[in-house]
Amino acid sequence: MRKTRIVVPCYNESQRLLPQAFLSALHTDPSLSFLFVNDGSTDGTLQVLNSIRDENPAQVEVIDLESNCGKAEAVRRGMLEASAGAFDYVGYWDADLATPLEVIPEFCVVLEQRQVDAVLGARVRLLGRRIKRRALRHYLGRIFATFASLLLGMNIYDTQCGAKIFRNSTALQIVFSSPFKVSWIFDVEMLARFPLVLELSSAEVSDNWVEFPLQEWRDVKGSKVCGADYLKAVAEFGTLFYYLKTPASKAYKRYLHGWGRRP
Repeated sequence: MRKTRIVVPCYNESQRLLPQAFLSALHTDPSLSFLFVNDGSTDGTLQVLNSIRDENPAQVEVIDLESNCGKAEAVRRGMLEASAGAFDYVGYWDADLATPLEVIPEFCVVLEQRQVDAVLGARVRLLGRRIKRRALRHYLGRIFATFASLLLGMNIYDTQCGAKIFRNSTALQIVFSSPFKVSWIFDVEMLARFPLVLELSSAEVSDNWVEFPLQEWRDVKGSKVCGADYLKAVAEFGTLFYYLKTPASKAYKRYLHGWGRRP
């Protein structure tokens, strides 16, 4: 039986967490497990996570970060921990379940049947699909995706969807071993690391990835994304351009292979 571990970063999510949804997913799929990362929450998030773990300690683990490090670092630490375990597939999922947990087995089927290295959720607004996203976020997202595609050198529709699963590998561990240089658009930096770690072109790497158009996705009330974050994203694009497209890229590659040594 193939084993899948999903990392769920959580920061002040006590009012949005749905414990029964996670427990039901585990009951349905014995090969699935969750690694919750409490990112220094100041509300009752840790207590809720511990209650989920106590209900099913065999399939649930909780990491408690004493201080708030941000989603990028919470995901990185969780993925690093999960990829070191005996799991075939390792991924991360937004705690608000904007993408339903029922999609996880579908991602795993694609990984197994198509023998690809990654399945990335994509919020594609097609007829017959329930992608409920505010208009402003949708159009800003399309602009963002265009710049992300140019920076990455690959035709990717949605880098920011919080539903991604990877085939576990040494390369995956290296990708998450070094702290990210950006926070808000860390997904873009994460994807950009694979060609550098594998020493392949972006096209060669993306040939082994699949974007999975979601049947359902919704903006969940209480999102922590605000207008200032879009301005921050613009600045972070500049940071990534510096590390990926200038002579600094050589030092950045050494940084990755040095597992966290600063360039």
